[in-house]
Amino acid sequence: MESFFYRNGELYCEDTPLRVIADAVGTPTYVYSRQAVLDAFTAYRHALASVPHVICYSMKANGNLALLALLAKAGSGVDVLSGGELFRALTAGVDPKKVVFAGVGKQPAEMREALKAGILMFNVESSAELRQLDRVAQEQGQRAPVALRVNPDVDPQTHPYIATGLKSSKFGIPISQALAEYEAATRLPGIDVVGVHMHIGSQLTKISPYADSLSRVADLVETLRARGIQIRYLDVGGGLGIRYKDETPPSQADLGAVLLPFVERLGVTLILEPGRSIVGNAGALLTRVLYLKETGAKRFVIVDAAMNDLIRPSLYNAYHEILHLRATDGRPSMVVDVVGPICESGDFLAKDRELPEAAEGDLLAVMSAGAYGFAMASNYNARPRTAEVLVDASRYSVVRQRETYETMIAGETLL
Repeated sequence: MESFFYRNGELYCEDTPLRVIADAVGTPTYVYSRQAVLDAFTAYRHALASVPHVICYSMKANGNLALLALLAKAGSGVDVLSGGELFRALTAGVDPKKVVFAGVGKQPAEMREALKAGILMFNVESSAELRQLDRVAQEQGQRAPVALRVNPDVDPQTHPYIATGLKSSKFGIPISQALAEYEAATRLPGIDVVGVHMHIGSQLTKISPYADSLSRVADLVETLRARGIQIRYLDVGGGLGIRYKDETPPSQADLGAVLLPFVERLGVTLILEPGRSIVGNAGALLTRVLYLKETGAKRFVIVDAAMNDLIRPSLYNAYHEILHLRATDGRPSMVVDVVGPICESGDFLAKDRELPEAAEGDLLAVMSAGAYGFAMASNYNARPRTAEVLVDASRYSVVRQRETYETMIAGETLL
């Protein structure tokens, strides 16, 4: 069911009017639906129930501790990209045996932290990283469990900034070099080769790139086994898209129908790293209209949220639906730019958008903001980062306090 909807002319999250949160907590504020997060995770579990699997939520999408703890209690693992993400995951109670560590720039200290924690697997992205991990593991008297990230060179048909499996990408190892890299890895005393990893991109709205990539990677697994390299895990990454505007992305069940035949053919444990598709549509950013402005060429709705709070429109020209917290039946519509207070022309949440007429003080919700919203926020223009709220039916909890000027400068020193 939808977690954000109108009831009696008011926009709700579950059974809580968003206006109540905005008035009590202030704006801008991120609001998340507990039930939406759990529903999305459960849909993955059902889709993969017939095969051995580990769902490792990709916490780069949203690393709020309350959301991580919620998912951990539901049985999720986590895909991390830094020592900081590993720390957050462990703090939230994630089982380290359900943690995979990806990223092209892992540092020795981060490798040591992950080895000490006893994570499930490192997804290694280059020969140089593999050798560094081997040295660190030997120093620790351990063997690091490893999958090599392989680029199948399949076009994921998404925004170029979030396409990650092409041969021109900074990520992973070209599939043409994978066999030689795997054979080299088996000769390193600090490395235990356990899996193959791929991740072709994010916000994927078609199944065919998954199928094409898996066909190539499955052939690689069988070749490796023929060479005596026993692959136990197949990590297919994440990337399933969500609806922002008029997309019709595949469902978790659709994805499962593609994955399961390959998993059954290979007899491996499947690792899946969904992020956006778990939290994206579970979140909204609340903001208040400050001013209206007309220049003759443009109409602007100036709000208190900005690109430092939600950078996706500025960075990707991404579309996010914008709704009034009070139903606008009968209001005339206007074509406007919805902009924030940041001193950048690129500071916008919507451009040339037809919206119901707004007035100063109106409350708006920027939808589908649960993924890559707060996670990519900054203090640009010395703006404190927003509060975050988790809704559970008719109750809500502030799960991150709004930054203050004092907490924003807490780590700095005057000389």
